[in-house]
Order: sequence, then C-alpha cells, then structure tokens
Amino acid sequence: MTGLARRLGTLDATAIGLGSMLGAGVFAVFAPAAASAGGWLPVAILVAGFVAYCNAVASAQLAAAFPSSGGTYVYGRERLGPWWGFTAGWGFVVGKTASCAAMALTFATHVAPGAARPVAVAAVVVLVGVNLLGITRTAFVTKALLVFVLLVLALVIALSLVDGPAADPEAPGPVGPLEVLQAAGLLFFAFAGYARVATLGEEVRDPGRTIPRAILGALACALLLYLALGLTLLHTLGAQRLSQTTTPLATAVPEWSAVVTAGAAAASLGALLALIAGVGRTTLAMAREHDLPHWLATVHPRFAVPHRAELAVGAVVCVLVLTTDLRAVIGFSSFGVLVYYAIANLSAATQTGTDRRRPKTLNIVGVVGCLLLAATLPTGSVLVGLAVFAVGLAGRALTAS
Repeated sequence: MTGLARRLGTLDATAIGLGSMLGAGVFAVFAPAAASAGGWLPVAILVAGFVAYCNAVASAQLAAAFPSSGGTYVYGRERLGPWWGFTAGWGFVVGKTASCAAMALTFATHVAPGAARPVAVAAVVVLVGVNLLGITRTAFVTKALLVFVLLVLALVIALSLVDGPAADPEAPGPVGPLEVLQAAGLLFFAFAGYARVATLGEEVRDPGRTIPRAILGALACALLLYLALGLTLLHTLGAQRLSQTTTPLATAVPEWSAVVTAGAAAASLGALLALIAGVGRTTLAMAREHDLPHWLATVHPRFAVPHRAELAVGAVVCVLVLTTDLRAVIGFSSFGVLVYYAIANLSAATQTGTDRRRPKTLNIVGVVGCLLLAATLPTGSVLVGLAVFAVGLAGRALTAS
C-alpha cells in the first residue's frame, strides 16, 4: 500500500492549523456566541481557549508519539481500544464534514448571496481538486489566503477603534454562567482547527518536533486574534447589535464592506481547503482499519494523497451544502468535535514516561471541559449529535458482528 509523503515543515503545518480556524471563528460564530453571552463574550472566548489549550497539549503529546494520519482516531485505538478510536473518528468525520458545508456556505453567502448554494458547490469542487494535487499545493494556497485574511482583520480592528463605538439601541438580557458556557461551546467551533495538522501527521517532517510547535503556535495566534476581534466588535457594535447581525465585521466598518467580504471569502476558502484535507486523512485512517469502506484507503501513487477519501468527502459536502442551513451545523459540529477531543484527553492521560510532556491534570481538566461544553450546547444540537453517534456505533456493531 502506498504511503503518504512527509513534505510539511513547521510554517506549513502552523498555517494549515491557523487557516482552519480563521474561516470559522471570524465569520461564523461571533454573532450566535454574543446572543448567548452578551457582554461576557470575552470570558466565553477565554473559556473556549482554555479548553482548547488542554486539548492542544493532549493532541501535541499524542501526535509526537503516533505520527500517522488520523489524529485521535489513531490515538484512541492505540491507547484505549478500537471502540474508543472509532467513536473519536466518527465524531471528527461527521462533525468536520458539517463544518466543510458551513465554510462553503459562508464563502458563497458573502460573494453571491443570491446563488449561495450552487456557488458553494463550485467552491467545494475546486478545492477538492487543489487537494488532489498534493499536500504542498494545499499548504501553499492556505498560506496565501491566510496572509490576506490577517491583513483584512488587522484593518477591521484598526478602523473600528478609530471610528469609535456605535449606539447600542437595546441593552442585552441577563447573562448567567450557563449562557457563558453555551457561548464557549459554540466558540469552540472556532478553535477546532488548531490540531488539523495532527490529522496530517503522516505528512509532517520531524513530527515529534514539528507537530507540537505547530499546534500550540496556531492556537496562540488564534486566541489573541479572537480576543482582539471580540473586544473590538463589542466596543463598536455593542452586544445586542452584534448578536443580531450575520456579517459583524462588515457591519463594524460598513465603508470597507467590499474588503471585508473579500476577507471573508478568503478565510472561508482557507478553512474549507484545510478541512477537506483533514477529514480526508481521518477517513483514510478509518478505512485502513475497515471502520469505513476499505476502498477509501487508497493513496494516489503520484500525488501521495488519499484521493478516493477526498472525493467521497467532497461529494458528501456538496449534498450537505444543498440541503442544510449555515447556523444549524455549528452546534452539531461543536458537539462532535468536543467528543473527539474528550477522547484525545483520555488517551493522553494514559501516557507515561518519555511520552508524557505535560501534567496529567491538564488531560483530566480537558475531558471535563469538553464534556461540560458539549452538554451546555443548544438542546437540538445535543440531541442530533447523540443520534448521529448512536447511528455510527450501531453501524459498527452490525458490521463487526
């Protein structure tokens, strides 16, 4: 069986991780998070960031010990057993496939609101094609899009602070700890890309050194940026107005809306590109172990990519784009990925000796944090998430018997 090629360095890996986060975090979750947390939005960002840090520590520690494609699917199998690995992999594949649809719709909503669904499908087709050309093409395009997005976000922050606050016509309602936790759970959707490089572990040079640096570096950059943007948007729009807009950055600087729209498009494409790559690699890993159809385990002999897995992911994403709503998938995606990282923390907690790089306490806190945020998500997201996990586990039980 042809293997994947180690072609990514630290900069490439960090760019893929950061690029995976910015499309979701900047242009999709601030408004629904503000609707829950109100003026406590920065606290929700910090809570989500701390849980993400615990998960990042666990992912980095595990990825250094098991540098192969699949992320927590592989770690769960190796440290806890096949059923744990399957649960993690299933949560990642279904949750992140939903995220792909969200990013495609975010892109299309900004550039062609009158024809969002067909444009979103076209974007998926093009980016699957880019991924099929090899991981170095994916990294190059991600870095180019990321530079442009960072420039746009810096411009928004600077102009918003110069223009000063806009009037907030209504005071937000009372906010308690439950609402802050719910907002943190939604915001976790924005942090979930930091460990994307772990799913590409088989394609990273010197993985024991590169993967931990890339994961923690991408997370640190994203957290600082999210805090800056959250504070800026609260200052400029106020909590009530922020919670009611679907385009908060463009609303904050309306005279620069065309530039912000271009930034939103670039961020969404960058996130979508990296998401397709990550889901394809986890699908490859699950297919190798017959947890998904084994024909998906093929690696292209020339481009060294899991081409069948990526084509299958692209097809499913296109179906979701044509049938789902943008905001509806955020909570469901967060639920699936929180379960995924809870298993990552459990797996890391079993490591000992030279494999352990951080205190075990962080792993325990990570498990509790993930489960708490998952439980406080909107009820509909929790119920759908539980149903999807039940279907996946039942399917594995039937095929394994």
